[in-house]
Amino acid sequence: MVIRKAEVTDAEGIAKVHVDCWRTTYKQIVPDEVLDNLTYERRTQLWIHNISCEDSYVFVAENDKGDIIGFSCGEREKTGNYPGFEGDVTSIYILEEHQGRNIGKALIRELFHQFQSIEVYSVLVWVLEKNKSRLFYERMGAELVADNQTVRIGEAELALWGYGWRDIRKLYEFA
Repeated sequence: MVIRKAEVTDAEGIAKVHVDCWRTTYKQIVPDEVLDNLTYERRTQLWIHNISCEDSYVFVAENDKGDIIGFSCGEREKTGNYPGFEGDVTSIYILEEHQGRNIGKALIRELFHQFQSIEVYSVLVWVLEKNKSRLFYERMGAELVADNQTVRIGEAELALWGYGWRDIRKLYEFA
């Protein structure tokens, strides 16, 4: 497995992972109509934009064949609603069949190295309450910092929890 900074040419592979992960991760959480309406084409355009943004950091995980099997994305925290948190993990997805192999840790580590290079040491991540990936963040040392947010996805109003790392420099115990 290789973890590397994403290039615009990776947008299609990232989009495929993004859509496929939404369909497996959020099944029975997000309305079916939302999942059914996801397209690789629209997500490819989104990822072309995200990768091209100067203030967005995108990393991919590739298998031995060079296929993208996961990705992470982050940026500076923009809302200012959570004092003490400077960074935001906006996405991290790994194809279901590749989960449990420390790929998530490797993607987070690379993103956090990037954050440190711009002197961002405290980071948030937002996750749907019913998403079992919450446990991954907890195992990675994040603490629950907000459990009072909601997000509308399609016709559903869903609970959104914020997890935070107050000092990502302490994470490198997680090899």
